[in-house]
Amino acid sequence: QITLPPLNLSLTELEALHLGMSIVGEAADDELKEAAASLSAKIDAVLPEDRQASPTGWGFAVYPFADAAKGFQFMPSLRSAIRSRQKVRLSYDDTPASPTVQIVRPLKLDYWGRVWTVTVWCESAVAFEVLRVDRITKLDVLPQLFVDEQGKTLMDYQALNG
Repeated sequence: QITLPPLNLSLTELEALHLGMSIVGEAADDELKEAAASLSAKIDAVLPEDRQASPTGWGFAVYPFADAAKGFQFMPSLRSAIRSRQKVRLSYDDTPASPTVQIVRPLKLDYWGRVWTVTVWCESAVAFEVLRVDRITKLDVLPQLFVDEQGKTLMDYQALNG
């Protein structure tokens, strides 16, 4: 048994840790798979709960590693688009029969315990949406920048969902 002192992780460090566990969780070695699942459960158990309530039905440690890993390919582009305030065109698999394509303003990434979400202002729905990153099937960062507009900012979202 190894005991670690308390750690403070950035979201990027937590993302890297999650990605590593996802990869190990897909290994052929049953012992490593079990260890990755156990480690993930321990991390999920100590994640701070001082956030807004997690999206309904997404809870901690519900989805298998492979599902969560699907969205990791889009994380660098999403982080970059949030920092540079660029619009994004994405295909989102909200129903397997008919994925939607939408142009969004990405505002914030959140980690809910094996599930990453991105809070966006959706231009076509003219509303805020919280999308699971693992359900994004295609993503293109557009050259269009966006500026803060009344009712479309992260602060506006937080005020509505506070």
